[in-house]
Amino acid sequence: MKKRSPETMKKIRDFAEQYYTDYGRSPSTTMIANEVGVSRGTAYKYLVEMNEKGIISYDGKQIATTLTQNSNADRSMAPIVGTIRCGSPEEEREEIQEYVSLPASIFGYGDFYILKAKGDSMNLAGIDEGDLIVVEKGGQERVGDIVVALDDDNCNTLKRLAYDKSRRKHYLQAESSNPANHDLYPRRISVQGIARNVIKKL
Repeated sequence: MKKRSPETMKKIRDFAEQYYTDYGRSPSTTMIANEVGVSRGTAYKYLVEMNEKGIISYDGKQIATTLTQNSNADRSMAPIVGTIRCGSPEEEREEIQEYVSLPASIFGYGDFYILKAKGDSMNLAGIDEGDLIVVEKGGQERVGDIVVALDDDNCNTLKRLAYDKSRRKHYLQAESSNPANHDLYPRRISVQGIARNVIKKL
C-alpha cells in the first residue's frame, strides 16, 4: 500500500477544521482534493486512512475532529427549508436549501429550522419580507407565541397564536401596517413550530 504523507494529512485536518469554523459543516472530498493538490480519489483514500489512524472521524460524508466536536456542543445546525407566507396561507413546500450554524450563546438549544419570511402581515411584530425566521420544532406553543401553522387545507402561514374569548376558539392574529392583512379563523390550527428569533440584513 502506498504510504500517505503525514504533511498532507495535517493539511487535510487543518483545512477541515477551518472550513467547519467558517461554515459550520464539513468540506466535500472535492474541496479537500483541490485544497491539498491531489485527485478526488486520493483525497478519499487519505480520509479513510486518517479515520483508521484515529486522526479524524470519517463516515464517508462527515469529517469530525476533537475541535469540531467541541464546537458542535456549543452550536446547532439549522436547515433553511424554504419560505413562509406572512399573509394568506399557501401550500406547504419544504426543500432544504442550505444549513446555518446557530451559536447556542445567542439562539439557545433546540431542534431548529429556518424559513424566509414572505409578505408583510407580521411587520409590526418586527418580521419583514426577506427576514430569516428561526423556528423551533417540538416546543409547546402558548397563546402569544408567533407560530408556523397549517390550516384546514394544509397551507402554512406565520401568525401570532391568539384566543378569541367571545368565540371560544384560537385564531391566527396578523400584526401588520397593511389593512389588507387580516386575522385567520381556521376550523383547525396545526402548529408546526414556534418562531424564536429573526435574522435580519442591515
